[in-house]
Amino acid sequence: MTMPDNSTTRSFIDVPDGSDFPIQNLPYGVFSVEGRLNAHVGVAIGEMVLDLTVMEELGLLQPDARYFGGGSLNDFMAAGREAWAFVRKRLQNLLSAETEVLRDDSGLLQNVLFRQSDVTMHLPAQIGDYTDFYSSKEHATNVGTMFRGAENALMPNWLHLPVGYHGRASSIVVSGTDVRRPSGQLKPEDGPPVHGASRLLDFELEMGFFVGPGNEMGTTIPITDTPDHIFGMVLVNDWSARDIQKWEYVPLGPFLGKSFATTISPWIVTMDALEPFRGSGPVQDPQPLAYLNGMPEAAYNIELEVGIRPEGDSNDSIVTRSNFKYMYWSVCQQLAHHTVNGCNVRPGDMMASGTISGPTPDSYGSMLELSWRGSKPVKLANGQERKFIQDGDTVVVRGWCENDDLRIGFGEASGLVLPAL
Repeated sequence: MTMPDNSTTRSFIDVPDGSDFPIQNLPYGVFSVEGRLNAHVGVAIGEMVLDLTVMEELGLLQPDARYFGGGSLNDFMAAGREAWAFVRKRLQNLLSAETEVLRDDSGLLQNVLFRQSDVTMHLPAQIGDYTDFYSSKEHATNVGTMFRGAENALMPNWLHLPVGYHGRASSIVVSGTDVRRPSGQLKPEDGPPVHGASRLLDFELEMGFFVGPGNEMGTTIPITDTPDHIFGMVLVNDWSARDIQKWEYVPLGPFLGKSFATTISPWIVTMDALEPFRGSGPVQDPQPLAYLNGMPEAAYNIELEVGIRPEGDSNDSIVTRSNFKYMYWSVCQQLAHHTVNGCNVRPGDMMASGTISGPTPDSYGSMLELSWRGSKPVKLANGQERKFIQDGDTVVVRGWCENDDLRIGFGEASGLVLPAL
């Protein structure tokens, strides 16, 4: 693992106190500006975006390498950790208050630096495949208790492997994209199925990681090699239609209740930026099989929260606060398990954690749990109540890491719910 950055390093670009994006972060994203046809790759620094596509064209990044000209991060993801580390170090040097290359060239800065408020963010990668895991023991226990009782809450396989399913990459959208309430088959308690709009629309508080270099079909990624294949992380809201899901998921699992939308934050925070916040996860009992062992410190202390902003309100009500460190199965175990059968993964593939729930009711990661299937409505700041998400609600996911000297943030993953067609 790379050593953490010096938390005293400062940029010549003003970074407000409490910003998600100090020079120790430098998350990658894809953006466009008005009047320019093509999307460019950039990094966030304070309230600004540094244009890496133009920087690369000017020869200011890595010599004899071209990663940022295709309007996505896939080429850079494929380049591997040595390239990631080189570019990161180069950017931190260029943005340092002590380096004059950018600092003292106002004409250059005008071409490569933009306010985040003036750009449009896009998906950071061309996502070929998407897998969603089910890796929070607290969440799995809560859901199992609701539907099967406390004695049979966890399925027999859950403590032995990271359970997952293959999601729908085409309906992953970037933060700020509206989400249409889905329709599908619903099964009343006392009658045949009907077609209609979901009445039990839910959020799922998750995080996701992007694959860097992949593996050939028929080969595996050993768990000790997984850090070389994980580029960085984003916030995820895996929207769920609970009533559609309940009727359809037997015998093959999630389908239309999940595939209508998944919202992610636009900035990918690299694993090097998260390194100061890496530590041990929950004790795993029984001990996993050998191919899932070997990375004892693969959890990350990432604070998470979800807010609901009703239509017409200017502020959101925080309905849950949780932490990524609660995840039972780590990102390294997820990737090792994903490839143990010889499945090939590719640069830009995304894998999500599954709902992140903590040990207390105020840390549950979905409305299904927070309202306990609608039996305990959640009160909002304006006095309204929610059992599930209503039309006109904006759901906002936020995440950050913080200690005495450093804050590394992810920004937001937000989406406004529109009525069904």
